[in-house]
Amino acid sequence: MAKVLMKGNEAIGEAAIRAGCLNYFAYPITPQSEVAEYLARRMPEVGGVFLQGESEVAVGYMLFGASGAGERVFTTSSSPGISLMSEAISYIAAAQCPAVFVNIVRGGPGLGGILPSQGDYFQATKGIGHGDCKLLVMAPASVQEAVEMVMRAFPLAEKYRNPVMILGDGLIGQMMEPVEFPDDLKTEPSDKNDWASNGMDHRGSKTRNLVKSLFLDPAQLNGNNLELKAKYDRMREEEVRFEAYNTDGDYRGLIVSFGTMSRVCRTAIDMLKEEGLEIGMIRPQTVFPFPEQAVADAAQVPSCSHVLSIEMNMGQMVEDVQRCVQGKRPVSWYGKCGGEIPTPEEIIDVVKERID
Repeated sequence: MAKVLMKGNEAIGEAAIRAGCLNYFAYPITPQSEVAEYLARRMPEVGGVFLQGESEVAVGYMLFGASGAGERVFTTSSSPGISLMSEAISYIAAAQCPAVFVNIVRGGPGLGGILPSQGDYFQATKGIGHGDCKLLVMAPASVQEAVEMVMRAFPLAEKYRNPVMILGDGLIGQMMEPVEFPDDLKTEPSDKNDWASNGMDHRGSKTRNLVKSLFLDPAQLNGNNLELKAKYDRMREEEVRFEAYNTDGDYRGLIVSFGTMSRVCRTAIDMLKEEGLEIGMIRPQTVFPFPEQAVADAAQVPSCSHVLSIEMNMGQMVEDVQRCVQGKRPVSWYGKCGGEIPTPEEIIDVVKERID
């Protein structure tokens, strides 16, 4: 299939359609509003539905209702909007409904600013909603990767009957790059939704389905949480994705970085290589589940003296990196937020300063 030059937000919208999702509910917020603008035109062309809610809170429950009825659904938002959806996300996770959320992250906390950030790492991986709930979270580094992750997200959401999030920063949404929509990632919505509240006649069943997140019996609530935990453990076993860069030989230090920040790190690594200083990188493509073993193994290469987590925030993923390294190497963080993106030259200076 030929490549086409597209803005990231528009490519994300088209990817969802190509993946077979015809139900999109959203509320505008910068820097992802172009997804809604694009799908307001495209969804009617393909027989789909786009409904703008009166708020992100409303959008979250539109997703819950449609997903609970067995429909393939998704939304896009940015930072504060995802915060407003977090209650519904917890309900969706507890009720074991599939749904896809795309977060094009802006600076924070609070209203912050509209420029790129990776400040929602904690929210996406550790605090998306109340209770013991988790999302499968993928972090693209390019518009093409965002397209592929969106297309993969829907069958993954249905496989686990769980929300899936694409965690991209503002650059992913706003940059233009050539993309293609792989035919092999097109999927039909799952027909294994006999759990859904979609009508007994539709299912050919004499039993009503109740999709719920309320369990007043302590034993039932505990049992539901055990089911969820087993699902998250299965994600850890089956869904870890990462890219290793310049890790084949000996290297003096290891960088861990995700999303578009990793592209800047890759440039810095290439420049350092020209100077004779070898640095490796692990780029998590899933931030939950986190590539724990890959980071631990890469950090323990005998020639590696330091591990550096580089992020567009004030130090969030570094906590997971420290947990993986377990004190066997020094671990430090470097980053900026508010829309400032560390340059390759800044990264080079930090690496030289911290590598023995």
